[in-house]
Amino acid sequence: MADWFTREIIDTGRLRLLCFFVAFIAAFGFIRFSVRMVRRQVRWWPGNVAPGGLHVHHVVFGLVFMCVGGVGGLAVTDDGSGWAATAAALFGVGMALVLDEFALVLLLKDVYWSEQGRLSVEVVFIAIALCGLVLLGLHPLGVDEAVEDSDALWQVALIVLVNLTLSIVALLKGKIWTGLLGLFITIFALVGAIRLARPGSPWARRRYRPGSRKDERARERERRLYRPAQRVFTAVADLVAGRPSDPSRPPGS
Repeated sequence: MADWFTREIIDTGRLRLLCFFVAFIAAFGFIRFSVRMVRRQVRWWPGNVAPGGLHVHHVVFGLVFMCVGGVGGLAVTDDGSGWAATAAALFGVGMALVLDEFALVLLLKDVYWSEQGRLSVEVVFIAIALCGLVLLGLHPLGVDEAVEDSDALWQVALIVLVNLTLSIVALLKGKIWTGLLGLFITIFALVGAIRLARPGSPWARRRYRPGSRKDERARERERRLYRPAQRVFTAVADLVAGRPSDPSRPPGS
């Protein structure tokens, strides 16, 4: 095990990334456990930080951790040192706290336990997936592979341009997961770029006339494929992060 860790993590320069990844997941799990205890008004849990009646959201603590971890990481020159690992872990903790309230920051209102708050959970899941791919040795747009396999700069630029274009098209078609994963695995971007856009996406609004054959096919595919998949994702997100509040119930119920 020690030999594997040295060969696959330390020798490949992924120690900081691993520490960031583990700390990110651990911090997200902890903060979600904490807010769920606060929501249930459990007596043995400390509760919100509210000095003088001011509720300090954990995104504030996240920014502090990110500043300390980020600047500390820049100051450490040895990538394999304990200080480098500690700085990366602090940055991971901070990023988890910030992204957990991404919807709040984006909308500038407290939507944490609303349906809109699910956006934060989705962003966190995306961050975990992309970071995991990098940790496995994949690189965005296949740049490293292109450089290794080609001696011509124009070939490298062409590969990057094609991969990036396919991913952008997939994103414009409303396929967020496909487009982002396509940055690392080209086949995802290719499939997302070729297939029909999701209804309401920028691509569909501009290119699918209401009532047209493509518009009808896109809506049928949304009902048949995407909505069941969304229900599965929502169930997993609620299990991990907690279910949004029922608008008909009073806060805290």
